[in-house]
Amino acid sequence: MNSDQLLKIVELYSRKSETGFGEITVTRIPDWKTMFVEQVDGGRVVTMTEYKVDGNTYWAGFSTRSQTVFISQAG
Repeated sequence: MNSDQLLKIVELYSRKSETGFGEITVTRIPDWKTMFVEQVDGGRVVTMTEYKVDGNTYWAGFSTRSQTVFISQAG
């Protein structure tokens, strides 16, 4: 997933609280997280990228293993 696709998902999540986009699941994690350890097959670190939407800051990352976007609000 590229950064434009991830930004679109973050925008939709922040404006409509969408939690699914086809086969992709969106999971909210605690605020201010810039990395997330996904507990699949022994654990995997998902590195988050900062996105700004409507004056709010979010950190988001995508796991190819679970087809999940993890979102953390930062401001």
